[in-house]
Amino acid sequence: MAEQDRRERWALVLGASSGFGAATAMALARDGYGIIGVHLDMRSSMAAVDDVRRTIEAAGVPAVFHNVNAADEAKRHAVIEDIARRFAERREAGVEPYIAVFLHSLAFGVTLSYITTDPARKEVTQRQLEMTVDVMAHSMVYWVRDLFHAGLFSRGSRLFAMTSEGAVKVVPTYGPVSSAKAALESHCRQLALELIPHGITVNAIRAGVADTRASRVIPGHEELFRYAQERNPAGRLTTPEDVAEAIVALASPRLHWMTGNTIGVDGGESMGTKQVDV
Repeated sequence: MAEQDRRERWALVLGASSGFGAATAMALARDGYGIIGVHLDMRSSMAAVDDVRRTIEAAGVPAVFHNVNAADEAKRHAVIEDIARRFAERREAGVEPYIAVFLHSLAFGVTLSYITTDPARKEVTQRQLEMTVDVMAHSMVYWVRDLFHAGLFSRGSRLFAMTSEGAVKVVPTYGPVSSAKAALESHCRQLALELIPHGITVNAIRAGVADTRASRVIPGHEELFRYAQERNPAGRLTTPEDVAEAIVALASPRLHWMTGNTIGVDGGESMGTKQVDV
């Protein structure tokens, strides 16, 4: 029988204030993980952030939230330095903390066409395209690399990134985000290759279409929701809680040999068929 892991488990969630990030942070808290959340919210949405924090604290675990731009290099360094300081204090108290789960769930970008002849519609600019891919994909590499070199991961750490079927499908105006998701999946495979010798796994989570704050900014999201619900054998959209429960299960130490995958959590939506009577 394997020796019980007595280390103190923490989860770092990028995009912890809403959607998949918030649901996963709360689910991991219920499973005993301390939560470090990174989010970017204005005053108008801080009430929702406070609700997430209170839910986490009600689970009896610590909650540390940073309201910063996760794609900003200086802010990233400041957050990591803060984590390192807190962990050093925990070690002085006789415990061994580590980031057992890392979730990249950043949804900040533009949804514009690449080319259009309609004068009423805008085309994506170079700056907008680069910003979308940088925030939603490249930032995964920068966070993981800095956390690794800071010694905050350890053997058994589980790293996840939120992707979507949009990485391989086309939707009008979704091009910038689609390219970011495709790059994110590629980054996960490369990170999996480089980190498996250290006992660290990396997987992308391909969630089904969900009604979240981020998805509601997609032009035509109502039609997207309707189509996804119709093609899902379960007859409903995916929820953030569906995905959160899957991530908690995938963080199991028994899944140490599962890495470099894009894992569907969509109730069969990607099969593209309706339920039939049997």
